[in-house]
Parts: sequence; structure tokens; C-alpha cells
Amino acid sequence: MKIEQLHNLYLKCKTVCTDTRKLEKNDIFFALKGENFNGNTYAEKALKLGAKYVVIDDEAYNTSSQTILVSDVLKTLQELATYHRLHLNIPIIALTGSNGKTTTKELIKAVLSKKYNTTATLGNLNNHIGVPLTLLSMHNTTEIGIVEMGANHLKEIAFLCDIAKPDYGYITNFGKAHLEGFGSIEGVVKGKSEMYDYLITNKKKIFINANDSIQVEKTKNNKPISFGNTLNVNTYVSFKQAQPFVTSLYNNTEIKSQLIGDYNFNNIAAAICIGHYFKVEDKAIKNAIESYLPDNNRSQIITKGNNKIILDAYNANPTSMRAALLNFEKQKGLKIAVLGDMFEVGKKAMEEHQNIVDLANSLDINKTLFIGENFYKSDIDPLKSQKHLTFDSFKTHFKTLNLKETTLLIKGSRGMALERILELL
Repeated sequence: MKIEQLHNLYLKCKTVCTDTRKLEKNDIFFALKGENFNGNTYAEKALKLGAKYVVIDDEAYNTSSQTILVSDVLKTLQELATYHRLHLNIPIIALTGSNGKTTTKELIKAVLSKKYNTTATLGNLNNHIGVPLTLLSMHNTTEIGIVEMGANHLKEIAFLCDIAKPDYGYITNFGKAHLEGFGSIEGVVKGKSEMYDYLITNKKKIFINANDSIQVEKTKNNKPISFGNTLNVNTYVSFKQAQPFVTSLYNNTEIKSQLIGDYNFNNIAAAICIGHYFKVEDKAIKNAIESYLPDNNRSQIITKGNNKIILDAYNANPTSMRAALLNFEKQKGLKIAVLGDMFEVGKKAMEEHQNIVDLANSLDINKTLFIGENFYKSDIDPLKSQKHLTFDSFKTHFKTLNLKETTLLIKGSRGMALERILELL
């Protein structure tokens, strides 16, 4: 079946589904394969649950007039997404970076939604499957699309750009994330900059943070749309304070966000710049940013009794961990940090974990509790910190603390699931 024929069938369906547990009546089901599963085996179940069509790549399951046999389900999903993206012919903004991608994406969506029907990546569905699903979630009512792109090795961003074919792009930053796959910080810069390569080659627009020297250098010959507090930027935005929430100044107006940490300033500034470029009114930009509430364990402020918790347990890498600690030091009163292992750090895992331990011990933080194999191998200052190999060991100790009027920072990689600490309070 040609991709345009499949697209016509897709348009008759409610949405795309890849998991029968989430399937709804009149969906089109794509039978993806993974290391431990074969989606083709769910073809019959998908039809019984109400799927309008099922796309498979194993002839043994081609048992119905509603099954569509293709050579490769994943490749077909990606090709359909690109075809649909071109069919819609709307502006697509692509977003990548080491830290802050999802928060920045949500802020941009909040701002642009004040003027346009905007569809953005749901959660962090930002890989070779998530990007196609994001594009296929856009409909003829969508006026602007925002596509978040994640990567942990070279050539991945280039591949995702070929699928989404963005008209605009923004890289939040270049940090020590996914070093295991990229090999080094230089590898991170090269990998993320594949978005610049695509946009420049295809004569598309680039948004940059003019205060980031790498972004400026990488785009110096391509007239990027810039923001920051330097001369000759397209959108002048400056940082005022983060006590604890970030306040920015834009067009002589204070914008008081509900995001903590000065590291979130650039995420806010990017959303202001992109909103300004797409002619969203200043008042609407201010309202969108001030109304945005973080969720999903990202920089959330939670009150439990008389304790304040800064929950930032969605993910962690050396760059974001350092930024979180430096911001946490500025908090007032009794401060305890609970830090979990950072994953995908690669060959320098021990060095990077020790660096975080040393930083935490040097800061004005009353106590730091470390959890995980890498932190457990690190050398700590027993007067200021304590380490636990497992969460169960930490839990036993934590229950004895009897916290009162304490500010608690919780940060670690997703696999550490440190949001479980909330249940202990």
C-alpha cells in the first residue's frame, strides 16, 4: 500500500495507537516490535477492541480485511508521520537540548496557545517513535506544532529532523547529559547541533540564547532570532530574581513565574522570544508564563505539613544536578538535599558523582543524603552527608529524621524513582 493510501485511511481514524491497553474505538493500531515483544501478536486483540485498522509486518497475522501488511511497521509509522506533516503544511518548531527541553516546550505551548491552536509533544515522547506519534496527533485544526526531540547518541537528532522537517528550531543548552552515548561534552554539542545543520541546510529559522557562546558561534553566519540581555538581540529579556520563583523583565514588565531556580530563566526567556516572534501580545505572554504550573516531578514545590519539598526527580545529569544544588543553597532555613544516582554518565560516572558530592559538601546545605551505587562508592563528609546503597536503606534512616520546618530538595535520575520519598513524609 502506498503511503498516500495509508494516509487516507488514517484520516478516517480517531488517532494512532501502539499499545492495546490504551486503544480506543476507531483507532489505527501500529503493531510495533521491541526487544521483548512483538506487536503483531496483538493484531487480533486490537481489532476486537475496536481498532478500525491494524498495521502489521508479519504475514502470519494478515487475517482480516482491516489488517494492512507492510514491510516494516516502524518505518511505515515514520513515513506516515512525515507525509502527514507535509499534508498539514503548518509551522513546526523543533526543540532539543541537554536540560529543560520539556519545561521549555510546555512554556512555549502555553504562550503560543494564547493566539494559535497549538499541538505539542505529550510528556517526553521525543524519540524515533514519540516524534512520529506527536506529528500524527496534529489535525487540520492545528495551527502550530511543537516537537520535542531527545537523543542519546550521534545522528539521532538528524534522523528526527528528517522525520519532522521543522521550520524553526531551538536548542536549550549543551550539558553533561547522556555522556555514555555521546562519549564526551564535545559529542553532546555535535549531536545536538545536528538540528542546526538541518535548519541551516534547509534555510529555516533558528532561535538562540544570545548569552550562550556555543549557540552564538554555531549560528553566527545564519541570522538567528536571538534573545537575552545583550545588545542587538531580537527579544530583550533579563533576569531579576529567583526567590524562590523566577521573575523576568520583558518590555519593562515583570513576569513572575511559578518556576523555581535561576536555571529556569532561559526556558522562560525562550518562550517569551518565540511568543514575541509569532506576534503573541505581551499581556498574553505574561499571563501564559505566570499561569504555568510545573508538574510530573519537574521543579515542583510541594508542602507537606510545615516542610517544603522541591521535587525535581524526573531526571538528572551532572549539569542539571549542579544547577539544582547551587539554586538550593539560596533557600532559607534548614536545608536537606536527597540526591539519587545519575544514569547514562558513561566512563566518567564515578568522577561525575564525586564532583557532585564535593559540591554538595562545599555548599551551605545542612545535610545531604545520597542514594545509589555510584554515590555509595563516593567519598563523603560524614559530618555533612550520609550515603545509602539502596532506597530501602535510605527509607529506614529517613523515617528517623522527624523533619520539621525543613526545605527538602529531591533530585535523581528517572530510574531512581525518588518521588517515593513523598510517601514517607
